[in-house]
Amino acid sequence: MVLGALALKLTGLKAEGLSNKDGFRTKPESVTGAEVLGRHFPAGAGNPVQVIGNAAASRELQSAVAATPGITQVTRPLVKGGIAYLEGTLTSSGDSQASYDAVDRLRSRVHAIPGADAKVGGGSAVNLDIQRASRHDRNLVVPLVLGAVLVILGLVLRALVAPLLLIGTVVLSFGAALGVSALAFNHVFGFAGADASLPLWVFVFLVALGTDYNIFLMTRVHEETKRHGPRRGALIGLAATGGVITSAGLVLAGTFVALATLPLVFVTELGFAVAFGVLLDTFVVRSVLVTALNLDVGRWIWWPSRLHRRRDAELEELRGETAALTPDTTR
Repeated sequence: MVLGALALKLTGLKAEGLSNKDGFRTKPESVTGAEVLGRHFPAGAGNPVQVIGNAAASRELQSAVAATPGITQVTRPLVKGGIAYLEGTLTSSGDSQASYDAVDRLRSRVHAIPGADAKVGGGSAVNLDIQRASRHDRNLVVPLVLGAVLVILGLVLRALVAPLLLIGTVVLSFGAALGVSALAFNHVFGFAGADASLPLWVFVFLVALGTDYNIFLMTRVHEETKRHGPRRGALIGLAATGGVITSAGLVLAGTFVALATLPLVFVTELGFAVAFGVLLDTFVVRSVLVTALNLDVGRWIWWPSRLHRRRDAELEELRGETAALTPDTTR
């Protein structure tokens, strides 16, 4: 319930890209220079939008660029080799949403010119395309990775229910980590936003590490279940692997926290999100949630393998063992 509530805070993550001035935790000279430039010249003067197309449509291209809101000071077309090239100065900062909107408007106008075969480039267009590619990759890679992990867990554990539950815990851990990170970025660190690729990077790291811990824990539980039954096997498996998983989680979290020493906002956000996610996965998800699911679902967690036919120990029989084994998981 708590993890689900934390995961809902993911909606507050502003992963729509960072402007250059917001990409540093300090204020370098380049940011100061851009602010001075913006006070005396159009904000996009140093990063013009670029248009190329067929030379025969050069006049129409020039008119389209000049008529696009958000663009001013259009150059005369430079024609060479049958290709026309011209530039327009953006009235807003090249990495602002207003400039991205101007690029979209310009693309719609020049693409509508018959025979122009026009393309719009420049720094603003590149940044806009990177953001969209990041969102596309996230929407494509996340399901593919989850599907591949599900297949691997199914083959390793020779079951269907267990892999589905483990995938659920990984997704829940990832959502909770990003939810807490969103709160920290917005209200603690005061960052203006996050890079569009941040969710995908955090997902890849946390799924890889979480699946690692899942396989380590559940393969041992699988072995012990053959000898002692599902519920007792779950406790023995946790006792045998808990110390190693905890130690590994602390080392990995410390490694990613070291990224926070760098002055780049993206790297700081990545280090915080992954470090928190690893600690959450180590101390809560793997040690508590996964074992609780083992105990609650019992032998059916191994369906459809033969292990699901093995008799469960009654929960009352495990109370004494739980009290004896729990301290070992904190070593």
